[in-house]
Amino acid sequence: MNYNDIHNDFRLNGDYLDKNKLIELASKLVKSEEIYEQDFGSLIFQWFDEKDFILLTTSGTTGTPKQIKLQKQAVINSAKATGIHFDLKPKDAALLCLPTKYIAGKLMFVRALVLGLHLDVVNPSSNPLENISKTYDFVAMVPLQVLNSIEKLHLIKKLIVGGAKLDRKIKEQILSLNSHCQVYETYGMTETITHIAAKKISEVFFTALPHAKISVDNRGCLVIDAPSVNSEKLITNDLVELKEPNQFKWLGRVDNVINSGGIKLFPEQIEEKLTPFINNRFFVIGKEDDILGNKLVLIIESEPYVIEPEIFDILSTFEKPKEIQFVTKFKETATGKILRKDNLR
Repeated sequence: MNYNDIHNDFRLNGDYLDKNKLIELASKLVKSEEIYEQDFGSLIFQWFDEKDFILLTTSGTTGTPKQIKLQKQAVINSAKATGIHFDLKPKDAALLCLPTKYIAGKLMFVRALVLGLHLDVVNPSSNPLENISKTYDFVAMVPLQVLNSIEKLHLIKKLIVGGAKLDRKIKEQILSLNSHCQVYETYGMTETITHIAAKKISEVFFTALPHAKISVDNRGCLVIDAPSVNSEKLITNDLVELKEPNQFKWLGRVDNVINSGGIKLFPEQIEEKLTPFINNRFFVIGKEDDILGNKLVLIIESEPYVIEPEIFDILSTFEKPKEIQFVTKFKETATGKILRKDNLR
């Protein structure tokens, strides 16, 4: 499929638009007062220009955001892989409620073009289903949007969640609904053109999509070989446990691991244990210490309050925080990921 091709069943907000009509629409969108419409117009222009790549900005989770080139054919290949894995059919209704400035939002548009989806575009707010009453076959969201949409998840048949780890409390709320909505956590990054693996929220292990092969390096970190979307093997900083050749459990980021008194502590696993007991957003991080080398610090997004020491009974001796800090508002990336080190005092 050529990147200029549009599936016959493609619809945008109810209308079939060919290339010329889409470019005509983009000319109006880039003049809009709404940032999300300007970004969407820019995406349309980029997709249908003469170049064989699109430019986009990484999220900046692990460093300074940077511009990278993605080959349009690789983006099409990613869209097709998603369609196969999630059994998406032409004329399936899809909702684009993510910013098209970033890869996840761009891919929803390209999937619609390539797979013939009927795509509706709304403001990528924190509560995207607020004014929605129709049913959708396929939607992608970030965790905050899911949290604010729980009462309306019955309107969605398949929901993929990415951008950050889905909190255990949110998972429990979703599972208690007994809704027909199938919710999947996804694993991926800009360089893999969104997800290369997914799992239902009731599952522990991610399953790689057919276009991706996985292995681990000598640090125990995930290595991704997905030549249809990236010609180079990607060596990540994500510590994983392999189960099958195509399945892995995410343990945490190697650059977040804390060596405290000679014991390796995995922040993401400690946070998972504490989630039921802390209502505000929080994380744990290492802070330099003369005795331990690094001590474990709990940082909570809140005005200071008294924490009952019993909540730490679930943790082992080494996992218990040696210091607690409160931050009124977390510093984040543009896509809402917490910048851990920038919030430590």
